[in-house]
Amino acid sequence: MSLLYALPGNAAFARALCRHAGWQRGQLELHRFPDGEALLRLATPPRGAVALVCSLPRPDAKLFPLLAAAATARELGATQVGLVAPYLAYMRQDVRFHPGEAVSARVIGGLLGNAFDWVVTVDPHLHRIHDLAEVFACRTTVVHAAPELAAWIRANVRAPLLVGPDGESAQWVQAVADALGAPCVVAHKQRRGDRDVSVRLPSLARWRGHTPVLLDDIAASGHTLIDTARGLREQLPQPAPVAVVVHGLLGRRSLEGLHGAGIARLVASNTVPGELAAIDVSARVAQAMVATSAKAG
Repeated sequence: MSLLYALPGNAAFARALCRHAGWQRGQLELHRFPDGEALLRLATPPRGAVALVCSLPRPDAKLFPLLAAAATARELGATQVGLVAPYLAYMRQDVRFHPGEAVSARVIGGLLGNAFDWVVTVDPHLHRIHDLAEVFACRTTVVHAAPELAAWIRANVRAPLLVGPDGESAQWVQAVADALGAPCVVAHKQRRGDRDVSVRLPSLARWRGHTPVLLDDIAASGHTLIDTARGLREQLPQPAPVAVVVHGLLGRRSLEGLHGAGIARLVASNTVPGELAAIDVSARVAQAMVATSAKAG
């Protein structure tokens, strides 16, 4: 029986994975000392093939416990150690844009690729890197959330018009539009800083009566969605747009800004725990986990 350990904050996703995959939960304990250092304990002795579940929003405080858990599992007898990272951080910086910059995608790929035998993740933020194998030394599997996003839109939105806020979102927009048989458009985005973006939409006159559905892989600051929503309201005042993202990383102020921009509803998959997590991708992730573990064994 394979064991699955959940890092803090990942218990619900781990329970779902075990339910779908038939794996057993292993108990993991994490203590924080007053100075912030972590003490990790695998309360269930590892054996055979094990996996750790750890989504990586705000990753810096999570990486040491994750690496410590992997090393400890291997030291205590695990024959295989895998990672399920529903959201995989540090993938946006995939080239050196300015002299001296760290290429974080390659750094995280080196750290995790050497610590684990395999990694399963959901729709990583890949642009110039076309395959995780380019930066990870271990076996990797990417799960695509498009079928689950399409199912949620089909059940909750009348006459959807899929809208991508930039060219980088086009791959998700097209996949979901194809699954729904719905029209789609992609805007042009100009980014001048983390919170300074402008979005230009094509003419939407032919889509009056459709409900705009903003679709993207990541919502972090929310500024791209806000600017796109404002452009949509100028061209299609009614009905109000809906936003659907794979990974919802937004804080409270960003959520308030999105609602202030006229977005009627914002939902995300459950790759990141929180109030936005309305779309369950755990069944597909569990299937990938089982298959990847078997191939790596």
